[in-house]
Amino acid sequence: MKRTTLSLIAVATALAAVTGFAALTAPDGTVEVPPLATGPMPVERSSLLCPAPSTSEVAETDYTSYTPAGNAAAGAAAKGDTAAKAELKPAPLAATPGGTPAGKPTTAKAPGTVTEPGKPVGAEANGGAAPALTGAATGALAPGWTVQQTTVVPAGGSRGLLGVACSAPDTDFWFPAASTAKERQDYVHLTNPDDTAAVADIELYGPEGALKSQLTEGIPVPAHSSVPVLLSTLTGEGAKADVTVHVTTRSGRVGAVIGSADDKLGSDWLPASADPAGTAVLPGIPSDATSVRLVAYAPGDDDADLKVQFVGENGTIVPASAQSLHVKSGMTAAVDLPDLTRGEAGSLLLTPSDPKKSTPIVAALRVVRGKGDKQEVAFIPATAAITARATVADNRAAGSTLTLTAPGATAQVKVTASAGTQGGTTVSRTVTVKAGTTTKVTGVVPAGLKGSYALTVEPVAGGGPVHAARVLELPQNGIRMFTIQTLADDRGSVRVPRAKQDLSVLGG
Repeated sequence: MKRTTLSLIAVATALAAVTGFAALTAPDGTVEVPPLATGPMPVERSSLLCPAPSTSEVAETDYTSYTPAGNAAAGAAAKGDTAAKAELKPAPLAATPGGTPAGKPTTAKAPGTVTEPGKPVGAEANGGAAPALTGAATGALAPGWTVQQTTVVPAGGSRGLLGVACSAPDTDFWFPAASTAKERQDYVHLTNPDDTAAVADIELYGPEGALKSQLTEGIPVPAHSSVPVLLSTLTGEGAKADVTVHVTTRSGRVGAVIGSADDKLGSDWLPASADPAGTAVLPGIPSDATSVRLVAYAPGDDDADLKVQFVGENGTIVPASAQSLHVKSGMTAAVDLPDLTRGEAGSLLLTPSDPKKSTPIVAALRVVRGKGDKQEVAFIPATAAITARATVADNRAAGSTLTLTAPGATAQVKVTASAGTQGGTTVSRTVTVKAGTTTKVTGVVPAGLKGSYALTVEPVAGGGPVHAARVLELPQNGIRMFTIQTLADDRGSVRVPRAKQDLSVLGG
């Protein structure tokens, strides 16, 4: 997803102004340039958006908010920063296009706020009136601020365990593995964190290309509000099992995520895929997955021919069920991968069949565990490698499994378990992931844990790329309910360019 560079431009401009001032005011007439950092610096503000968790009256939602202690790239943030805040505020539901039900209005309070790096804060919200949330962290609490929203719906049409890492606002999102099928209820949730209205467009692409749609252009998202849009109401072309959704904004920024409920398979959140790229890694496939379906889309002008590989605990293999996938330009392609895992946790690796021809694609997996009426579903989007640091919150003493995949060279990472929301002591471990394999990490749990905790992953310098995901399992009524969250860089630091002194800008 594209990230704005306006803040970097402003920083560079300010630094240039400071440099010019120093040069003009040097007491002995010489040019003096103040020292300027060129490496990563801790961010001073982070924004996150959480969708409305559920409309079910029996829903139980847990929030975990956390800022890691320190910044791996630029040193620890200043301690004792009394101006630092990390808080979430309710974002009321706004009118939806085409008369889509907007749910119930609410005056519910937002979760508790983080007051200190390294200590997660938990909160609960029950019932179907919990709102979407918008939030910001500033000062020492901004670098790496992470919020996890976990919802259990034990019964009903939206039955399932739904987990999502609250995301940063953006202007461009791709969602393969969505659907307008009759058994699916897929809503795209658009949340606006800003003081002015945003305007969003939604495009749908099926197996034959773009779907004729209505009410998808110029969708208003009022300031500090959320709009859920039912995908099946946006097209009259009939039900499509596999759809790629493209969300962009004409003005403003939004958070976007798809909530999917299947009549037989349960429900979960579908986060956006990583930016279009020629190679994709989809991490976190459980060892006991009974069904895995790959959905991919090529947004450019060229078709994509992909080699499909499974990176398991014992190495990388080409699955017999689908050794390759052809993705036509502008069309959604899908393939089932039966017997993919063969008892190993792993990741799916997509690479160009011809190394000399790399065509950008986006991709996601629909993963099912269980059989019959005990099935449960989760989604895995293509996810970029962790380059600096990534965190996933709301891990439990039992039922949490971290998976690390090194698709290329051998890698090492430092895994840190934070203190618990109600007590416990931080624990760290260095983990080696052999080239072309996936490693399951268990047992990195805070000493004396009470409540839930966060896991932070930091690559050790000199190793290969690492992709990570967390599987959280919370059995309910004989169903092994689960959700999968992939780990992405936590945006805890930003690289500040060195400003070069130039007196020519001060006069003719």
